This record gives sequence, structure tokens and C-alpha cells, in this order.
Amino acid sequence: MTTAQAETGRTVTTDLPARLDRLPWSRWHWTIVIGLGTVWILDGLEVTVVGNIASRLSEPGSGLPITSGEITGIAAALYVAGACSGALFWGRLTDRWGRKKLFMITLAVYLAATALTSIAFDSWWFFAFRFLTGFGIGGEYAAINSAIDELIPAEYRGRVDLIINGSFWLGAVGGSLLSIVALDTDLFAMNVGWRLTFALGAVLALVILLVRRHVPESPRWLLIHGHDEEAERIVSSIERRIEEEKGEPLPPPEGEITLHQRRSVTFLEIGRTVFSDYRRRAILGFALFIGQAFLYNAITFGFGAILTTFFDVPSGDTGYYFAVIALGNFCGPLLLGRLFDTVGRRVMISSTYLLSGLLLFGTAWLFDQGTLSAGTLTACWCAVLFFASAGASSAYLTVSEVFPMETRAMSIAFFYALGTAAGGISGPLLFADLTGTGKVGDTVLAFQIGATLMCLAGLVAAALAVRAERRPLEDIARPLTAAASSAAASVARSGAGRGASGSETDRGSGTGPRSGPGSGSRPATA
Repeated sequence: MTTAQAETGRTVTTDLPARLDRLPWSRWHWTIVIGLGTVWILDGLEVTVVGNIASRLSEPGSGLPITSGEITGIAAALYVAGACSGALFWGRLTDRWGRKKLFMITLAVYLAATALTSIAFDSWWFFAFRFLTGFGIGGEYAAINSAIDELIPAEYRGRVDLIINGSFWLGAVGGSLLSIVALDTDLFAMNVGWRLTFALGAVLALVILLVRRHVPESPRWLLIHGHDEEAERIVSSIERRIEEEKGEPLPPPEGEITLHQRRSVTFLEIGRTVFSDYRRRAILGFALFIGQAFLYNAITFGFGAILTTFFDVPSGDTGYYFAVIALGNFCGPLLLGRLFDTVGRRVMISSTYLLSGLLLFGTAWLFDQGTLSAGTLTACWCAVLFFASAGASSAYLTVSEVFPMETRAMSIAFFYALGTAAGGISGPLLFADLTGTGKVGDTVLAFQIGATLMCLAGLVAAALAVRAERRPLEDIARPLTAAASSAAASVARSGAGRGASGSETDRGSGTGPRSGPGSGSRPATA
């Protein structure tokens, strides 16, 4: 790595991103996955538990003067509002202050808020800390997805990101089963069981917080913000650990990048970059998030009501059905994730969206014909969500890798807030009346709306999805701080060989400033 002084700040030529991308999978990468990825299990646990314990909290003797409608209405809306505002607030700080500071702070906010929820003594207390719990979780999405994409090698980035985002549904399975145990008055008093579920979330968050201390700051973020010596130390330390584990030297890195270091990027620059320079990718992100949000609401918002109204399933047993559906959701990213790195992003994103939409159309038709039972309807939902979950997870992957490094966290935050608002505000307003009427035709219409938007998003992905598989982040979207001469050299070297994948950015060629193989690593100089 070499550095020089420029009028606007220090200029650094480095191969650190290439060194990170050429690393083989190792125990160190598992540490990243466990330390950063397991928080989605907490999110799934949190959301599912609250929905399942609503009936118990509203009963006399629960220790909380609150109604079931307030839990699923006011408290749920506040959680969504907290998640949206938290994503935007913490997302901006993640790009300014760094990934590690924020993924420690946001988890601490979540931990404190969920612990305080467990000792709620009045409805206002419960509402306030549901908002703060969402506020912490929303910030986690921006900080975690940024750090994961910047630390995981390009060859594995797609599958790792999908599985981590899909782990939300492991938490949902746990939440469904945990709520069954917590609500059993033979085991816990009525005013104790629901408190223990929130307390358990706080304990799990504390364990994750302790593991996270060993996760380093993103060397890519450090490079851009003038901390290249610290970035060099971190990458060198990782390389030594992996060489010791593998018992052989690492292959040479392929390529360098020249950066003009800056302490921060203005909000105006971020907005212009995402919505003007990369507007096609912004349209893609918008379509993916809206499509998955409405499909999930079409199924899950009236899930319990559909089973109890049309199939006479006892309300106390719906948790078992939900656990089955949640397991299907997790299996999608787990089993299909590798294909996003091998078959490719465009094919897999568009096909998972289209398949899930078409399967939901089929489910709607069977439901309308009256040929389904509670079990077969659940099986149909599992098939739909197997593909939908992989598609929804790929939406988070897409917005975290197709925009420049300096805008990454804010881009994730914006699209997450957009999808969460659409799913948590527009979705319930639209689907509550349809699934609550008890009329088959209204429920069929809810399914068809979700399926239509999912299919439309799949068509948008077929046209606009970026072929980002196994490509360095700097190659997918050139950093705003990259030297122009470096970018021009990259285009000259790689334009002919990239083909379609090199033309997907709205800024021009779409290739980042990488040089040819064999450049190796050079020590930093003053």
C-alpha cells in the first residue's frame, strides 16, 4: 500500500480489498457469521413472540392493563415506526462513524429496550420500549449488512448474506415454540411467562454482544476514512490466522485501487448517487422490497384468522402451523443460497420472485375451489415462502452490494425502512379488512394482490438485476472516493471481458478500479 498527499486529502493506492476477497473460507469467517448474523434470530424471536402472546397479555392477571388490539395495533405500529426511524438514523451514522461502533451500539439499544419491556408495569411503558426495541433492530440491519458484505469474500458473499438474513425465520420458529411454553400456566404464572420471553431475548443479545467484541472494523471503511494503517494491521492479522489454520501461504491478491480519502460524504451526495447516478438500481431495490413486503403480508397478516375462520383450528394451535411455515422460510435461503453465487444474481432473484408469485396464484385458486385443508394450505404456504424467503433475502443483498461503499449503510437503511413501512403500515391497512371478513373471495383477493406485486418485482429483476456474483464490491460500484485515473485504467483492462456484467451501473461501464493479477501487497509508506 502506498500513500501520497493530495490537495483534498491523502491519496492511497492499496490492494487490501483484493486481499480480503481472495481469502479462503476459514474459522475467522465463521466468527463473523456468528457474531453479526445471529441478531436476525433475535428479530424473528421478538416479532413472533409478541404476536403469539397478545391474547395472554390482554387477559386479567397478566400484570399489564392492555388489550389484544393495542398489542397487535399500537404496539406493532410503534415497533415498525421504531425500526424505520432507527434504520435511517443509525444508517447515516454507520457510514460516518464506522460499522463496528454502530453494530455494538444498536445491539446495546435492543438489549436494554427488550429487557425493560420484560418489566413493563403499564401500557405506556410497554409501548415506549417496543418503539425503542424496533429502533435498535432497524439500526442493526444497516450496520450488520454493511459489515458482512465488506468482510466476506466475494465468492461466498451471496450465500452468506442470504442465509444470515433468512435466519430471521429460525427465530420465528423459536418464538412460536417458546410462546407455547411461556403461555402454559402449569409451568409459569400468568404474569411471569410473557416476561421471561422478553428477558430471554435480552440474555441472548448479551451473549451476541460479547462475541461481537472480536469482530473488527471493516478495513474497507477504514481505508476510505483515513485509517489505512489500522486497516493494514487488521488484514495482516486475518491473513496470518488463516495461513496458520490452512498450513499454506495465501495466493497473491489480484488488483489495486487508488482512493482519495475523506472523513465523510454529504447527505446530498448520497441522495444524488443512489437516486440519480444509480437510479435503475434504486428502481430495482424499490421493486424488490415492495414485492416481498406485500406477498408476506398477504399470507402472514391474516395467517391465524384464516386458519381459525375457515378450518376451525383452535387459536392455541396456530403456533404449530406457523413454526412449520417459518421452517420452510429458512430452508429457502439455506438450500438456494449457493446458486446466487454460481447460477447468478439475475437468474436467481427473478426466478425466486416469479416462482413464489405464481405458486401463490395457484394457492389462491385452490383455496377458492375449497379443495384445501389446514394442513395442505400450510404446505402450499411453505412452498410459496421457500422461494419467497430466498428472494426477500436477496433484496437485502442487492441493496447492500450495488451502491458505492460510501453510501452502503444509508442505502440499506432507506430500502429497509421503505419495505418495513410498506409491510407494516400499507400492508395491514390493505389486508386487515380482506382477511378479516370471513369471505373466501376477499382472502383470495389478498393472495392475488401479493402474488401480482411479487411477479412484477420478478420481471423488474429480470430486466435490471446486476450480475454481482463473485465480483468485488469495488467492481460492482466504483467508490465515490476512487481516483478517476484508476477507474479509467480498470475500464480499459476489463471492459471487453466483462460483457453485460460490466455495463449495469447507470454511471457508465460498471467496473470498478481494479488492476490485473499479480500486483501483490506492498507495505505502507509515509
